[in-house]
Amino acid sequence: MGIRNYLIEGVSGTGKTSVATELQRRGYHVIHGDRELAYQGDPLTGERLDEAALRQNGQDVNFRHRHHIWNVGRVRSACADRSHPITFFCGGSRNFRHFIDLFDAVFVLEIDLETLKGRLAGRADDEFGGKPAELALVLRLHATREDIPANATSIDATRPLAAVVDDVLWRCGAVG
Repeated sequence: MGIRNYLIEGVSGTGKTSVATELQRRGYHVIHGDRELAYQGDPLTGERLDEAALRQNGQDVNFRHRHHIWNVGRVRSACADRSHPITFFCGGSRNFRHFIDLFDAVFVLEIDLETLKGRLAGRADDEFGGKPAELALVLRLHATREDIPANATSIDATRPLAAVVDDVLWRCGAVG
């Protein structure tokens, strides 16, 4: 929903939600993709998974991760809406290849392994990364970078939140 649209990505625990919340606090338009656009579906077709597939595989963290996608039509519609000067889309999606070309830039929040472990250790069981299987998945994704869009701009997210957001805004040509 912006004249300029930016995607902020990264593995769980890198600070996407915190950055999104801070951008909103500063008055920017933000779409929390994992809350507003996400569902369990086929990453190739976008078709929602049926209840039987979810019942059968829904407890498998790797299955849930592979099928965590965003509604492509809603992403396209939001990017086409020019009622905001800038819109930040924050979160992760396994089907980003279907809409990545809509963004003016993609930022990936990067943190070192020890910082990631520390952040995830503080998570409750009901927050992604708080359970052992989820932690193992996040650590693998951090090591392999398999879900990170190519040609994304890295942002050092080990710094204080205000500095991370200032860096993102500076790279967008916005006032910090």
